[in-house]
Amino acid sequence: MQTLDIKILDEIIKQTIAAVETGKSQIFEIYEAARTEMENVKRDLDRVKREAANIIQKVDELEKQERRARLRLSDVSRNFKTFTEEEMRQAYQEVENVRIALAVSREQERSLRMQRDNLEVRLKTLKDTLERAEGLVSKVGAALGFLGDHMETVLSHIESFQQRQELASRIIKAQEEERRRVAREIHDGPAQAMANVVFRAEVCERLMGTDVDKSKKELKELQAQIRAVLKETRQIIFGLRPMTLDDLGLVPTIRRLLNTMQERIQIDADVRVMGEERRLESHYEVGLFRIIQEALNNVEKHAKANRVMVKMDFRKDLVLAVIEDNGQGKLRPYGDTGTDRSFRRGRGSQDGKRTGDQGLD
Repeated sequence: MQTLDIKILDEIIKQTIAAVETGKSQIFEIYEAARTEMENVKRDLDRVKREAANIIQKVDELEKQERRARLRLSDVSRNFKTFTEEEMRQAYQEVENVRIALAVSREQERSLRMQRDNLEVRLKTLKDTLERAEGLVSKVGAALGFLGDHMETVLSHIESFQQRQELASRIIKAQEEERRRVAREIHDGPAQAMANVVFRAEVCERLMGTDVDKSKKELKELQAQIRAVLKETRQIIFGLRPMTLDDLGLVPTIRRLLNTMQERIQIDADVRVMGEERRLESHYEVGLFRIIQEALNNVEKHAKANRVMVKMDFRKDLVLAVIEDNGQGKLRPYGDTGTDRSFRRGRGSQDGKRTGDQGLD
């Protein structure tokens, strides 16, 4: 997994702060532009409202004039004999002039009302934009304050997150390797043996009608093979999750692990317990068991030893496990999973010791 230098992270955060500051300035410019535009729209709206009020008043006055002119024209039309031709023409002309002026004023009123409505919509939109811009400026300012005042904390969190990612990757890799190992053991061991059991059972079935004595012999051998398969299966189960770890605890499980190792490779193996032996929390016991198990696997595969000793030292706030053997060659570290409440370190050296300790504070 590719790691990222903290200095690079520091530079990234600085560039991020600079970009956020630029964004804050741009947001503030948007805020100022929106505020200026809103003031202009307010002035235009006030002007349009005044003009609309004036034109409405003018329309009302023209409507009154139109009614009077029509009444005058109606009177002239009924009594045309008493009025001269010029007076009749003037009456008609007055009605026409008022009608035209009223039509123009009504069109102006309609236009001003439309302008007023549009300006009110624009004013509301600008108010919303102004509020959002103001909120963004406040939030960006808070973000800048956080990044500026807590840079070290941010970097610490990033580093911790990176370590967790690496640990998660290592855990997944270890799980996959364990799955492959178990699959290979089952395929090469119990699966092959069970296939052979099926074949020999078929042979016994055919011999039952022809050679009873030979079929009995085959059945005995089949029973022995099934016992061997069962033993091998139990060993695989023990490697995955020893039931004795939950039932009896860590030390008895280590003893059983060493007994199985003795049967397998003829090695002198023992456990020495110092301090007051006690049960630990389940995840502590599992962790210590896995470290000791891996160390013993290394002894079996690489050390070429004929003697191994597991020392368990139970202290007040610490459990120390030391695996000693009389093997040869340079030993490798077999585990390093952090500090504090986790396993502190597994160390390798050339003096035939492998150690692992776990804090319980």
